[in-house]
Amino acid sequence: MPNPQNKKGLFQFYPHNLLWLGLSVLAIVLDQWTKSIASAHLTYANPVPVLPFLNWTLLHNYGAAFSFLSDAGGWQHYLFTGLAGIVSIIFVFWLMRMPKTTVVLPMAIALILGGAIGNLIDRVTLGYVVDFIHVFYQDHNFPAFNIADSAITLGTILLLIDTFFLEKQRIQRAEAKND
Repeated sequence: MPNPQNKKGLFQFYPHNLLWLGLSVLAIVLDQWTKSIASAHLTYANPVPVLPFLNWTLLHNYGAAFSFLSDAGGWQHYLFTGLAGIVSIIFVFWLMRMPKTTVVLPMAIALILGGAIGNLIDRVTLGYVVDFIHVFYQDHNFPAFNIADSAITLGTILLLIDTFFLEKQRIQRAEAKND
């Protein structure tokens, strides 16, 4: 039977989790900084070769990830802006309640949060997301992306690792502790 005295309130935050919010802020700052450099120094849709498989190519994404729904007529801007705002608020509350012993999960949440807010800033201030990293191989092109997209992708990979490999260990440790 759960002990009601061990229950934490919805607003029970742990100060050690400010470090994870710092990671989110770092992702946001790096994202916005690199986007401002790309916007100032690149010509729209004009690739600048960097490596045999990488160009800097300034593009504006009016849709979601990889330009999904970019030609939907404008309603998607409000959907993605609202969704990113709501998810960001939920992630801040989730992140601040993480136990000190958990590392991969809060790192994942922090990266996803930072990336979501980085792209949210673009959507709110510009009406589109600035993309500039273009990876390709011969005639095969990966859609252009940015640092925020990279943070979201890395965070999602870490979240999957935590879900499929580490959650079971946490449950087993908690059960052993309660026995």
